[in-house]
Amino acid sequence: MTDGDDQVRATKLISVAVVLALIATGCSGSSDDRGSSDGRTPPPGSPAGTDAFYKQRLSWKDCGGGFQCATAQVPVDYTKPTNGRLSISLIRLPAERKSDRIGSLFTNPGGPGGSGVDFIRQTARSFGQDLRNRFDIIGFDPRGVGASDPVRCLDGSQLDRYFSTDTTPDDPGELEALASQSEGFAKGCQSKSASRLPYVGTLNAARDMDVLRAAVGDEKLTYYGASYGTYLGAFYAEQFPKSVRALVLDGAVDPRISSTQLLIEQAKGFETALNAFADDCVTNQLDCPLGTSRAAVIRNITDFLSDLDEAPLKNTKDSRKVTESWATTGIATALYAKGFWPVLRQAFAQAEQQKDGTLFLTLADQLIERKPNGTYSNQTEANMAVNCVDKPNPANLAQYRKSVDQAKKVSPLFGPFVVWGGLGCVYWPVQTKQPPKPITAKGSPPILVIGTLRDPATPYKWAQSLASQLDSGTLLTLDGDGHTAYLQGNPCISKATHDYLITAKPPREGTVCR
Repeated sequence: MTDGDDQVRATKLISVAVVLALIATGCSGSSDDRGSSDGRTPPPGSPAGTDAFYKQRLSWKDCGGGFQCATAQVPVDYTKPTNGRLSISLIRLPAERKSDRIGSLFTNPGGPGGSGVDFIRQTARSFGQDLRNRFDIIGFDPRGVGASDPVRCLDGSQLDRYFSTDTTPDDPGELEALASQSEGFAKGCQSKSASRLPYVGTLNAARDMDVLRAAVGDEKLTYYGASYGTYLGAFYAEQFPKSVRALVLDGAVDPRISSTQLLIEQAKGFETALNAFADDCVTNQLDCPLGTSRAAVIRNITDFLSDLDEAPLKNTKDSRKVTESWATTGIATALYAKGFWPVLRQAFAQAEQQKDGTLFLTLADQLIERKPNGTYSNQTEANMAVNCVDKPNPANLAQYRKSVDQAKKVSPLFGPFVVWGGLGCVYWPVQTKQPPKPITAKGSPPILVIGTLRDPATPYKWAQSLASQLDSGTLLTLDGDGHTAYLQGNPCISKATHDYLITAKPPREGTVCR
């Protein structure tokens, strides 16, 4: 579930609804980009062969709608840069005022697994006019994602079965089925993508970003990352602090916490967002099918999901039954953005009055990027592949179950659903022994961290933690709901973000936007 996704958010929801329809073009060759020689030099101590990637120049081609696309080359393994290469797809919306152009604004919509190419094609013009005047707005598919040598594991029908599986097992049979599906997912990835799995982690993706910075001719990086994109941006700053110009980390992930603790705290975030939805529902009593108090709304949702465990609902889209897992995924999707709360109320009303779960399934399909023809983007597969190699995982099912029990205590409705969703990492063929640790990015210029008080997917305390870890971190707070803050339309957040990206000077520490 990590987006920490890993975007049905201001950024998430916009991004996951996009259908993968873009093929990026171009390779090395002549270019209109020219940067300083310093910007094209590999970091000190880089292995022989790295310089060829830093010195490449991109050939941008028109790809419709005012966008330009290109492909960059990066090494599969940065410790052995001559042993194979991967292709990274990019897209950009060129700066509208060449005379005012500062450089490139790189972006990442989160996930892990979200397509940065699709994100920019969909949202680039939602970035402020001040930014569009001064920056080429750039998106890219990180290694293993979208059009960048994607990880593949399961076909559409197999993913349908995976997502239908009960993630709140009540008996040994349901637990065995869940373990079997999770192990099958991991084996599918090993079968179809074994050569990619060791190299798709965030450490290498951050190194790729430095190569891309050089390839577009920028001496230093300007970047906006949402959700998981904050983790990627923090990893970049830790490795290349002197190459940072300005980083916005919106909806922060805390790099210090373990893989299972991250899921537990994320479940608590969804519980907080559900309470906010319940309060909002109660204030709209004429449109609320769930009760007249927060307690009644939560109780009725819990009972509704329990009933689905025994008797799934029909849907009018296809032959799938709307199980407890599908409905919970749909609920979680709507909690990413407050603008979808009326749709969620409608989904409950439809289920109650017509015994129809179509709206829950529609919401769920947006989050997991399932297309009407039954195929999926590789967002789910890339999400699992990156998460499983980034941090150590429990060694077996028994150890993992302890984390589920802990999650259920602090988040009764979402705890088991969220934490069991990461069970595939127990069976993952590639494991790391490197423990999580704080990121300080010592020596970097100011970095702006944005947190939303009632963010369901990246709890506000993660933003507080990351801002405090970074030697030069500044925290900007949105007193609001939904996942991430920028692109939500809040004028205070927009102005602070634009001013910082243009001037590289952060807002006053402790600034709160309401």
